[in-house]
Amino acid sequence: MSKKKVLLITQEMDPYTALSEISDIAAKLPQYLHQNGCELRVLMPRFGTINERRHRLHEVVRLSGMNIIVNDDDFPLIIKVASMPNSRLQVYFLDNDEFFKRKSVFEDADGYPFKDNVDRAVFFCKGAIETVKKFGWSPDIVHCHGWMTSLIPMYIRTAYKTEPIFQQSRVIYSLYESPLERFIDPEFSDKASINNLKPEDLHMFEHDGQISLHRGGAAFADGVIYASSEVSDTSREEVAGFDKPTHEATPDQDVLTGYIDFYESLHAVEAEV
Repeated sequence: MSKKKVLLITQEMDPYTALSEISDIAAKLPQYLHQNGCELRVLMPRFGTINERRHRLHEVVRLSGMNIIVNDDDFPLIIKVASMPNSRLQVYFLDNDEFFKRKSVFEDADGYPFKDNVDRAVFFCKGAIETVKKFGWSPDIVHCHGWMTSLIPMYIRTAYKTEPIFQQSRVIYSLYESPLERFIDPEFSDKASINNLKPEDLHMFEHDGQISLHRGGAAFADGVIYASSEVSDTSREEVAGFDKPTHEATPDQDVLTGYIDFYESLHAVEAEV
């Protein structure tokens, strides 16, 4: 897949965070894509568990300074960068004291999800899109990893549908099983309605009285990757209803090669249309 521009947006990446299989795939995929001639940008949250000194993070002043509105409140967005270990590839970290300074990632000390996880996801997803706009860089592929990135396909296809940066982008949502992707929150649609969106624009995230982040992410994506062998039958049934191109990243195949082939197939479909 030579000379393609690939934007990877992930909620986790080893060695910065190592919470699940997302971290492993998100660490290996950039190296593989780079070796195969792709141009990369990688974005993730700067959680408080990340040691900035050890990983040599530093602020990118030219990208920082934006305010991101979440639920009618303004939150400053700080962008930091570090080089991946044993590589020249850079990772951009989205930071904000209100959302990411705490010394745990998604759950409190008692194992309960943070009450503001939705606000944190909205901040991260909108902030990622605004950061790419500041890059002035148009990705061919936008590849989202994990439930925290699930709003990005919808935002790109709705709130940012006229944004020139994403006009030729194909958006992929990688689905990993997580108990945090389903919850009940009557304020979800209000919180996630950025820019000129209305709460009813987020109806694809609703299913059986719950919020299903995987369902919404898959509904607006151009393709879906089942990136975990643990993906539930419920999630698979919901995605199947959208008739999207899918890829199984199973352990018994060359997983990374399969990703590149899937990228190519989505652009082949676009060319035929």
